[in-house]
Amino acid sequence: MTATKGEFFNPVKLSSRDKAEATDQTARAIIAAEASARDKKTEKLRALRLQQAAAEAETVPAPAKKRRSPAKAARRRS
Repeated sequence: MTATKGEFFNPVKLSSRDKAEATDQTARAIIAAEASARDKKTEKLRALRLQQAAAEAETVPAPAKKRRSPAKAARRRS
């Protein structure tokens, strides 16, 4: 298998409209792939954040009421 010029170069010359269309298609495909990846990452991070918030809500107990010191309680009764 020898490489020939015809395999690497297109013998037909493309018009500027065809070149622009090919570039446009490629750019739109790249932009769509990036948007899809971004949306996928956002959903993943949102799910992790909600999972973390739920875990924190379960583990954090309600704050205990503070007790007054005996010295303050004795002064108040007098």
